[in-house]
Amino acid sequence: GNSILKTRTYDVSITYDKYYRVPRVWLRGYDENGNPLTSTEIFEDISADHAHKTVTVEPHIHTGVVCASIHPCRHSEVMKRFMTKFEESGKTITVDQYLFLFLKFMSAVIPTIQYDFTQSVDSK
Repeated sequence: GNSILKTRTYDVSITYDKYYRVPRVWLRGYDENGNPLTSTEIFEDISADHAHKTVTVEPHIHTGVVCASIHPCRHSEVMKRFMTKFEESGKTITVDQYLFLFLKFMSAVIPTIQYDFTQSVDSK
């Protein structure tokens, strides 16, 4: 038998949303044969709490290629709460630590994508 697990892959692009002042994630999915996923197939990989709410399918802001976009309207609030908690404890967070926290938060939106969680965020 064939023991190779067929999986979907994603190109992940992160842009900066000037209006919300936070990163914005764009996903372009491909099936196991390298064919682009349909909108329906992409939403199969998105958390039900976020699909069609904070995740929409639209042209990428720079490439024009249709992608799933995780709209920053909600995650700007979440990231602000993270930052406030660090500031209240007298700590600062570096840009790379902020981006790491952001990606950890994104894993709740896209639970089917595997991330590397071996880094911890130790603020100064």
